[in-house]
Amino acid sequence: MSHLKWLDLPPLWLVLFACLAWIQSTQLPIGSLGGAWADFLGGLLVGAGILLAVLAVMEMRKAQTTPIPHMAPSALVTTGIFSRSRNPIYLGDVLILLGLILWWDAVPSLILVPLFVWVITDRFIGPEEGRLHAAFGTHYETYKRQVRRWI
Repeated sequence: MSHLKWLDLPPLWLVLFACLAWIQSTQLPIGSLGGAWADFLGGLLVGAGILLAVLAVMEMRKAQTTPIPHMAPSALVTTGIFSRSRNPIYLGDVLILLGLILWWDAVPSLILVPLFVWVITDRFIGPEEGRLHAAFGTHYETYKRQVRRWI
């Protein structure tokens, strides 16, 4: 069963939720967010989400720790983008999903954003916080008090 955890990764959840939004936008196009401005904002959000994820992975590599959620961390990363958000990759995923929804003009799919946040928090952030606390104790608790979970 432990090999199945490799199928339970945030990018796969992002793809699933994005596919649901795309299907809704093509098969059940209800409502509209308004053309060019939504496309522009959607593109900006997707770009910002990708940038956040890249910056976070670079910072994690510099600290020689893993960005893979199910693996034990070898370092507590508190520098760079992690000084602003404890979960910049997940925040980036949320921005990408929201951007795609705007870009595809998938108004009903906006409900997927809080659902995605819940799934990511429940399946990944909670367990990761437990591993970080177990590995880094008071250093992690101090960091947790200083930096917000999302933004």
